[in-house]
Formats: sequence, structure tokens, C-alpha cells
Amino acid sequence: MIRSTKINRRYFILGTGSAIASTLIASCTQNQNSSQQLSTVKVGITQLVPEDILKYVQKELAPSQNLKVDLIKFSDGIIANNALKSGEIDAYLGQHQAFMENIAKRLNLDLVMHPRIFSYIFALYSKRLKIKSADELPQGALVGIANDPINQDRGLRLLRVAGLIKLRDNSGDLFTIKDITENPKNLKIQGADGGSLARALDDLDVVSLYATTLANARIKLDPIFIDPTNLERKYTAGLTTLRSKENDPNIKKLDQLVVHPKVKDFIANTYQGTIAPAF
Repeated sequence: MIRSTKINRRYFILGTGSAIASTLIASCTQNQNSSQQLSTVKVGITQLVPEDILKYVQKELAPSQNLKVDLIKFSDGIIANNALKSGEIDAYLGQHQAFMENIAKRLNLDLVMHPRIFSYIFALYSKRLKIKSADELPQGALVGIANDPINQDRGLRLLRVAGLIKLRDNSGDLFTIKDITENPKNLKIQGADGGSLARALDDLDVVSLYATTLANARIKLDPIFIDPTNLERKYTAGLTTLRSKENDPNIKKLDQLVVHPKVKDFIANTYQGTIAPAF
């Protein structure tokens, strides 16, 4: 009788050990499968705002979709778009439609814009003048705009819509300072590197620039005139990919995550009006 009990106990221990081993193996297999299901999408960034937004998606939203978002930094948009061409990255966040179309022609790329996510608020600002509207700008005022083709065009369009200048009809071409046909206030319009415009506020009467440029320079100013086209399709930033990648399953997952309601709340709470959600 004693012997029988020992035998039964031995079988019980062996059985229990087998059950534990099976559980451990199943758990390891499940974890391995979960790891195998994790997909990676590589996204290029060149600016702080896209980086912030994607880091939020990376941490708060992507894990629920078994998606790993790798961020790769570039010094400018030309290099980032070339990285799309070479396959180094799957998508790029940091440019609006107008810039994308211009760079696609220059680099001979077939690019497509995915969901529009945000717009950088673009406006006229003054540090030297105590004015509240563009109409108050004095004769002969010094005006600064960016000198790169896309933002020079946008700066001139902003001056036009503010009623300060008139431009020739150009059938969709990018405007330059040479396209000004009327300048009733005889404004002295100067082009400068976009990154230096915030510093130029001490030397110029009014400057056209992005609110984020001011924020990065730790300058607080109320806009004199806000561009009413800020949320137009051509000026809203979204994910850019090669057209051949637009139906990639990982891109489609990311498309949904970057326009999640939580992302809209993140933009509103983080940027306090310098960035506008576009969805």
C-alpha cells in the first residue's frame, strides 16, 4: 500500500512537471509568434513637429497594431525624398503638397501624399512696429520673406491676400519678387534664408514666417495677419510615399494612426495654436 502511494505520487510529480513544461513551451511559442507578427515601418523626419507627433504614435498607438515605427532623421527634405527613392525609408513626414510636387519634378519621383495631418500656421509678424493689422504698415516698410522658391511664393501670396501688393497672372508658376506688379506702399521686400527670419525681426519692420519658427526661437508675438490658406490642401503636411508603396499594409496602418483622435488632441495640447490639425 505504501509502495502504491509512492508510485502514484511519482506519476503526479511527473505529470505536473509535464504540464508546467507544456505551459512554458506554449508561452514561449506565443511570445515568439507575437514577435514575428510585429511589422516595421521606417519614416523619415527633418523637423521637430513631425518627430514629436510620430514619437507619440510610436509610443501610444502603434503597439496596439503590432507596428514598430522607426524614425530616421535627415538634415533636409531633398535628402529625405532621395531616401524614399532609394528605399532607405518607407515614408516621409515633414512636407506639404506644394513642396512635394516641386521636389517630385526636381528629383523625377512619383510621390503621393497620404492623410493630411497638420498645417504650420503662416503669418505676418512685427517686433519693431506696434501695429495690429497689415493696413497699418507704413510707407517704405522693410519686409522679409523666405528666399527658397516654395516659401518665397507663399510669402508673396500672403502679402497679396493681405492687400499689400499685386502680382502678375502666372498660370500656376511659383511667384518671385520680380512678379510684383503693384506695390502702393513702396514696401522694401527682401529675401532671406527661412531659418534666419526670426532673427531678422530686429532689423525688419515685418516678416512672413511660420509660428513654429518663432516658437523655436523662443519669441512670443501676436500675428498681424494670418494666412487664410493655412488649411488649404496644398499647405497641409502629411505622410509622403512613393506611389508604388501607397497600398503597403504597414503604410495603411500608419495612415490610420496618424489621424487618430488622440493625435489631434496631442497637437492641440502641445502646440497651442502654432500648429493646426488638418483632420
